[in-house]
Amino acid sequence: MSRHRRGGVTRSRQGLAIWLLGSLLAVAAQAQESWSAADIRASRHLLREATTAQAPVYQADPLGLMLVVEAGDSHVSILDGAKLEPLHRLATRAQLQGSPGFTGDGRYAFFLSRDGWVTKYDLWTLEAVAEVRAGLDARTLAVDPAGDHIAVGNHRPHTLVLLDGELNLLKSMPALDQKAERSSEVSAVYSAPWRRSFVVAMKDIAELWEVGYDPQAGDMAVGRVHDFQYREGTFVTAYLNPRRIELDVPLDDFFLKPGQAELFGVSRQGEVPVIQLDARQRIGSLPLHGRPQLGTAVSWRRQGVTLMASSNLALAEVAVIDPQQRELLRRIPLQGPGTFLAGHEQSRYLFVDSRLAADSRHVLQAIDRDTLEIVWHFTAAPGETLAPVEFTRDGRYALASLGRDDGAVIVLDTQRLEEVKRLPMKRPVGQYGVWRAIEAHSGGAR
Repeated sequence: MSRHRRGGVTRSRQGLAIWLLGSLLAVAAQAQESWSAADIRASRHLLREATTAQAPVYQADPLGLMLVVEAGDSHVSILDGAKLEPLHRLATRAQLQGSPGFTGDGRYAFFLSRDGWVTKYDLWTLEAVAEVRAGLDARTLAVDPAGDHIAVGNHRPHTLVLLDGELNLLKSMPALDQKAERSSEVSAVYSAPWRRSFVVAMKDIAELWEVGYDPQAGDMAVGRVHDFQYREGTFVTAYLNPRRIELDVPLDDFFLKPGQAELFGVSRQGEVPVIQLDARQRIGSLPLHGRPQLGTAVSWRRQGVTLMASSNLALAEVAVIDPQQRELLRRIPLQGPGTFLAGHEQSRYLFVDSRLAADSRHVLQAIDRDTLEIVWHFTAAPGETLAPVEFTRDGRYALASLGRDDGAVIVLDTQRLEEVKRLPMKRPVGQYGVWRAIEAHSGGAR
């Protein structure tokens, strides 16, 4: 019996030691994951003095510029969008993440790297202006049109960071649920200029946040309010504070209906709830399945009706819906699942990749917006990757990335549906039109 007891005590001590070691490691890891407001402020530095330039240093249309991210050697090539020729090449941080944000006048661009650095570029002088490290692992960035507020969503630490236009810290908010019991990675952030707010989705919390960036915004209620007239409850300013919407499930991404108070979310399970931002509740769902890629959905007018289309990360199809009636109109089969769908109000065609299928990632397909049929296939060599696609400002040309170390941006004529030329690039992973980004909320196909 004594041996048994001593063994039990030994095992108990071993278990306690393991628990203590695990706790210490967790605390150490948590300390390493920390990136405080003081750290953010200390990381900010200016890369050049303020300029009084009144016009671009080049002759090209500054709103027609195309920015190509080259992951092969961490550069961004800036193209003249009319001539489709390189103007300049900028060195960048490694592993740029997502789309850059632009000010409404197109002068400044903000790039986010995966390790949390935000860099501000002056597209008139073609120089880096300033940078700051907003987190340790960041995935999403949004900019208000005036360029006075930038939102950065972090995976590590679990924070939403708000900066001003000069990259000074305004606020760092822990991504915690309303009870402050659980934290989350930030999965998506978009600007809603017509509401003067950022809309934020959380990966692990069933909440949607709307963070106002109007300094003149009034107060809003937090939690339960017994009487609004007599302000019987807790009220805070709506400026830079989250207005929470409780959901059934967390959202990975969403599509904001331009100019409206509705959005279409997508959960990890592929569910697509319709959320009303003013009512702060779910009001329905869309009949989509798989894993709809709503972050790159496009919308356009067809026969007097606004339609929306989305590619799918799990299904080899593009789904076309009537967002007003919340009806599925067509499922257009593709050669494989894709990540990007691109359109332009002046082009009859949508372009979609199939990069998630090993046997068709070298294929782009063009969909006629009127007939909702695939009318053209463009192929690279088998095994190569074609994606994503971006239109020029006038919609006449589309640029596709051929993603290899000695790759290229392929220029496609969107009227004749044929290749025009190739611009050599070092593993291009995305191209972004300044005008297209600014007009992303206009309601036209994008």
